[in-house]
Amino acid sequence: MQSQIRNITRIVEGQITIEGGGFQVRRPFPTRGLDHVDPFLLLDEAGPIEYKAGEEGGLPDHPHRGFETLTYVLEGEMESHDSTGFSDIFRTGDVEWTTAGRGIIHGGGPTEDAKIHGGKMRGFQIWVNLPREKKLIAPQSQRITAASIPVIESIENVYSVKVLGGSAHGAVGPINTTWPIIYLDYVVQPRGDVALDVPMENNMMLYVYEGAVIVGDDGQTLTAGNLAILDEGTTIRFSNISNQPAKLLVLGGKPINEPVARYGPFVMNTRDEVFQAFDDYNAGKLA
Repeated sequence: MQSQIRNITRIVEGQITIEGGGFQVRRPFPTRGLDHVDPFLLLDEAGPIEYKAGEEGGLPDHPHRGFETLTYVLEGEMESHDSTGFSDIFRTGDVEWTTAGRGIIHGGGPTEDAKIHGGKMRGFQIWVNLPREKKLIAPQSQRITAASIPVIESIENVYSVKVLGGSAHGAVGPINTTWPIIYLDYVVQPRGDVALDVPMENNMMLYVYEGAVIVGDDGQTLTAGNLAILDEGTTIRFSNISNQPAKLLVLGGKPINEPVARYGPFVMNTRDEVFQAFDDYNAGKLA
C-alpha cells in the first residue's frame, strides 16, 4: 500500500509562562487557544534555566491525579521526590516517569550541588492522559536512564533520534506509558531528511525547539517554539533546509476519546470527579 504523507493542519506558537519557584516555560498547550491534543494534556519546554549559587527555585510539593507525567532532562540535573517514598537525581538524558493515578504529591528542583554552585537545567514535561478505567490506579515513579534509551543514527539521511517511547526506525523505547505513546527526539543536520512510518489512527504532532524544518508534501515551515498538529496518514516527513542543526520532538498516540474535566493538577472525566480530587487532597488522602 502506498504511504500517505501527513501534512500540517495547524501551527501553534508556544506561550511563555512562569511555573513553580519562578522558572520560565514555553507552553504550546494547554492555552486559551488549545486545551489538549488527545491523549496529551500538556507540553512544556523548560529553560534553559540558570540557577545561581544559593538559589533554591524548583517546584514546591504539589498534587496530581488522573494522568502520567514524563519529565525529560535535556541538560543539567534535578532532584525529584514524591509521596510514594520515591527520591532520585536525574541527569542529562534521563526521564522521570510518574503515574499519578489515584493521587500523588510530587516536588523537586535543583540538586544540592546546583544550589551551592549554581548550574543550568533544560528539559521537557508532557502529561499523558489515563482512560477512565485507569484513572485511579496506584501511583508510582521511576527513573529511565539515558543509557537505556536507544539512539538511532542515519548517516545516509543525516539525522539521529532518541526513541524514548513507542517504536521508530526499528527501535523500541523504554517508556511504556499506561496509554501507549510515541515519544521521539530528533537532531536533523543540514540537508537531513526524515521519513517516519506511524499508525494511521494516531494523533501526531511535531514540536521544534531549535532550528527549523519543512514538513510534508506542502512544505510548511516550522521554527523554534512552533507546535504542528498533523493530519491523517501513514508517514511523517520533514527536512532541514537551514545551515544549522534542527532539534524537534515527535509525539503521537491513539486518541482516548473520553471527556476531559481538568482543573490545575487534577484531570478527570467529570467536574464532580475533579471536586472529589480536591476534597481528597484537602483531607490528606493523596499523601
